[in-house]
Amino acid sequence: MRSPSLRLSLSLGVWIACVAAPTPSSGQTTHEFKATTYYNTFSFAHPPALRINPGDRVVTKTIDARGADENGIKVAPGPNPQIGPFYVEGAEPGDVLVVRLEKIEPNRDSAFSSSVLAPYAADPSFLRYEALDQQQTETWELDRVERVARPTTTAFRQQGIEIPFRPMLGCIGVAPPRKEAVWTATPGEFGGNLDYFGMIAGTTVMLPVAEPGALLFIGDGHARQGEGEVVGNALEVSMDVEFSVDLIKDKEIGWPRIETDEYIIVLGSARPLLQALQHATTELQRWLMTDYGYDERGSSLLMGHALEYEVVQVVDPHFTIAAKMSKEFLR
Repeated sequence: MRSPSLRLSLSLGVWIACVAAPTPSSGQTTHEFKATTYYNTFSFAHPPALRINPGDRVVTKTIDARGADENGIKVAPGPNPQIGPFYVEGAEPGDVLVVRLEKIEPNRDSAFSSSVLAPYAADPSFLRYEALDQQQTETWELDRVERVARPTTTAFRQQGIEIPFRPMLGCIGVAPPRKEAVWTATPGEFGGNLDYFGMIAGTTVMLPVAEPGALLFIGDGHARQGEGEVVGNALEVSMDVEFSVDLIKDKEIGWPRIETDEYIIVLGSARPLLQALQHATTELQRWLMTDYGYDERGSSLLMGHALEYEVVQVVDPHFTIAAKMSKEFLR
C-alpha cells in the first residue's frame, strides 16, 4: 500500500507482547504466534517477538494495511503494521535468510481498495482532479467459498466486476542495513513493502541478513493485486499465514531474491524506475554467475534473449521492478 516516503536514521523501540506456543512437527518446531502490538518501521531497534531456529515453522495472523484484524477491529495504526520481528537463531550479517511461504489466506469476508488511478500511474492530463477529491475507497465482499472478490457499490457490480483471489503478502523484510529504520510504506534491499503480486503461497523468498537474528517482519496481506498496483493499494485484508525459515551461511546477496517452481526472480527498488530495473538486472546476473556457472558474457547472452521483466509497483516511495529468468533456460 502506498504512502509518502520517510526514512529515519534511528528508531524508537516498541515492545511486543505475544503468545508463542511451540509444538513439535515432523522434526521441526511449529510456533503458534499471536502478536498484540505491531510496528510501522523495519528496524534493528525492535526487540524480538519470538526466537525461532532454522527449519522452524510459524503459524500466525496479519492485520490489514490500516491496522484492522480478522474481526474488522482496528488494533494498530497504519500504514502496513507488521508482525514480528522473528529472531532466527544463528543468523548473522553476511548470511541469507530463506523464508518459505506455505499459506496465505484471507480470514475475513471484506477487503478495501482505492477506486481511482494513482497519480504516478497515468498521464497527469488524464487524471480528473474532481475524481481525486471524491471518495476513493471501495469495500469489497470476499467470497471465501468461490474465492472471488466483488465490489459492494451497486454501480460497480452492474459493470460485472468480479476478481478471483490470488492471496499474497505486500510486506516481508528483515532489519535494514546501516542501522536504519525504514517506514513500512517503503521497499529496499532488505525487502519491506515490495508489493510483489507473486509473493504467494509456495514461494521461497531470500533476504540479505544485516543484523544478528535477521529480525524478520511480515504484514500487509492482499487478497489480490494487479501488476503496478496502479490504484495505490490492493484488496487489503487480514490474513492467516504460515511460513518456515532457513539459513544460507556466508552468502551475500544485494537484493531480495525469489524462487518458484518455474522462475528465479530478483526485486529491485528505487526511483527513478530505471534505477530499480538496473538493480534487479544486476542482481539477477550475479545470481546466474555465482549459482548457475555462467560467466559474464554467457549470462549476458542468456539474459539478452530470455530475461523477463515485471513492473511490480509504481506507487510507493521507491518503485519496484522484477527481473525473471525461466528455469527452462537454466542448466
